[in-house]
Amino acid sequence: MINDNVVAINQPSETNTFSAGAIDTLERELHWCDQVIEARFKLYFQPQDSSLTSVLEVPPPSVTTLDYYGEFIIQTDASFLQRLTLILALVPAIKPRLLDAFLSQNEATNRIFSEFGSILKEDGSVFASGETLAFIMGGDDLCERFKVQEFLEEDPKKRVQQALEMTMGGCTAMMMKNALQIKPEYLQRFTSKKPYEPQLNADFPARRVESQLSWSDLVLAKETREQLEEIQGWVTHGDTLMKEWGLGDRMRPGYRALFYGPPGTGKTLTAAVLGKTMGRPVYKVDLSLIVSKYIGETEKNLEKVFLQAEDKSWILFFDEADALFGKRSESTSANDQFANQNVSYLLQRIETFNGIILLASNHKNNFDEAFFRRFDSMIFFPIPSRDERLELWKKGFSDKCSLESCIKLDDIADQYSLGGADIINVIQYASLKALCREQTLILYADLCEGIRRAQSANDPNHAITGGDHLGNFR
Repeated sequence: MINDNVVAINQPSETNTFSAGAIDTLERELHWCDQVIEARFKLYFQPQDSSLTSVLEVPPPSVTTLDYYGEFIIQTDASFLQRLTLILALVPAIKPRLLDAFLSQNEATNRIFSEFGSILKEDGSVFASGETLAFIMGGDDLCERFKVQEFLEEDPKKRVQQALEMTMGGCTAMMMKNALQIKPEYLQRFTSKKPYEPQLNADFPARRVESQLSWSDLVLAKETREQLEEIQGWVTHGDTLMKEWGLGDRMRPGYRALFYGPPGTGKTLTAAVLGKTMGRPVYKVDLSLIVSKYIGETEKNLEKVFLQAEDKSWILFFDEADALFGKRSESTSANDQFANQNVSYLLQRIETFNGIILLASNHKNNFDEAFFRRFDSMIFFPIPSRDERLELWKKGFSDKCSLESCIKLDDIADQYSLGGADIINVIQYASLKALCREQTLILYADLCEGIRRAQSANDPNHAITGGDHLGNFR
């Protein structure tokens, strides 16, 4: 509650050196993929010269290095088809020349062989498609084609399918014509040691927020702090509770908390500091990119966030959450039905999400009552007490400045019920005034004006009118 100095970051961190073992794993996988492609071309165009009867006779390499890619192959127990799909999706990013063979022209038609299914993009990059995968696996064998199609249609939440970026287009058979692409997070993990940090965009409408403050810097009511420690307890012991204690089949996955209270009481800051304390990145969902006037689009945009955050140690933070999680009403119009549909989707989705969701709002009563049963905790952020305000004032000023002798922080804390954000805004105003004078002394008059502005912003009808009204704390 000291200050909402929460920083949104979207810059990638420095690249770390990739291990030799991980490079060796990918090199051997790429060599195998090249051998499989070569075997298919020979079987298709010169079967009499091939010693093979199927590409399945080209064994995938054993995995000896437990880098992320190797671990992924082992943990998923990936089959020949699954491994070939993964490496084909990776090829455009790490060794694009392996797909050049699929640009060969058919002399009879003077164009690329249609059965290859390769996709040439405007920037010159080449991608394999579901058609390409089917061709490699079985040539023009319909049985093999349908096996590939069935594989690509499988549940996208399965581990191997989760790594693929497959866009549906029309009927499921048309999915075969889409490019095989690896999702950015898996490309990052397979090819770099640095952790994946998604960037704010239409496919991930959320941005990471961080704070330079620590847990000890927060000035919070005792009850509020104790409730926040319950979230830390779940992070530390949640897996033990769900798995070792066998409560996983009786409890909802994940953790859901509502932060509510007046503006400027530190809800956003607390979310960022909580994530820092627990070693978990916090992603603040951008409602402007989520909410859509088109039916079904809001749910789709939210699902993009939930899918990327699933099974990760991220915290999803929804500020002004009542804009999404508001009360349902009687369906008297299409708009009401649309709004109720959004709420129903969210009720279901937050209940099945296995990570941490933090919702913040100024007003608890704006939420649909059905959400209250799904919150694991509802934490009130009150306007700070007199002693808490005094601590905020004392901690807020820089060590490089000094206060005019007539300023009594005890009296200010006693007389003016300001929130943490307001206090920092006043300190910032008075400090900037001092710097503009090329001084380090904080003046009484500047502090008066800062308080006047803060009160005016909060309640224009009851704002004090000038410094004379602040004379009591001289």
